[in-house]
Amino acid sequence: MKLKGIYSSLCERKNSGKKSFAVLIDPDKVDNEKMHQLIGLGKAAGIDYFLVGGSLVVSNYIDECIGLIKQHSSIPVILFPGSPNQVSKKADALLYLSLISGRNADLLIGQHVISAPVIKQSGLEIMSTGYMVIDGGAPTTVSYISNASPLPADKNEIAMCTAMAGEMLGMKLIYMDAGSGAKRAITESMIEQVSGCISVPLIIGGGITDPEKAYLNCKAGADVIVVGNAIEKDENLIMEISSAVHSVPVKV
Repeated sequence: MKLKGIYSSLCERKNSGKKSFAVLIDPDKVDNEKMHQLIGLGKAAGIDYFLVGGSLVVSNYIDECIGLIKQHSSIPVILFPGSPNQVSKKADALLYLSLISGRNADLLIGQHVISAPVIKQSGLEIMSTGYMVIDGGAPTTVSYISNASPLPADKNEIAMCTAMAGEMLGMKLIYMDAGSGAKRAITESMIEQVSGCISVPLIIGGGITDPEKAYLNCKAGADVIVVGNAIEKDENLIMEISSAVHSVPVKV
């Protein structure tokens, strides 16, 4: 069994007001050369986590991808699986995602029943995560695969109630995602209102393309910022966004 500690560190950082930055890596979009580059940039920028996974992972690169991170850095690796087959024992933890924003029973609990024995035996630290897809102004793979509509971007009260329900159902994390390639990111007002009504760590991703937006999201109440698509286009954003996230003043 791997040492349990990722969730404890997330909660400790939240409770102390420290913000975290995670770089999301899609195994289908990288190779060894790209991974060495991302790992080097991640170490230099002082990122907090690597997230590995995607809505569709069709390559067999996930194990090797995580292995390179573990070999060349001490940055924790968290699986962000789009399906039950995206499991690697080489990671440190796994986001056990339940799509609480949709009404597709298969992604609320169905796939979890199928994957439970394998995940139980994996030795990974399992973090139950209430996954909420927010309308980012563009069709996303997750919306297509899940056959579920995203939450409206301007309906803060729906997002609040959904997040509260997720926490009360026992979710350890709430992850709000506008989706890969979103035209617009989640609003600060939605983040602020959701953050204000839950006590578990809040992860925000999708449509974050510059350091200022990452900073404002953290100020609004995000505990972890996740960026993937924008970094695929410009790796230099790793340093800039990490600096912005870690510069948010700690509230006393």
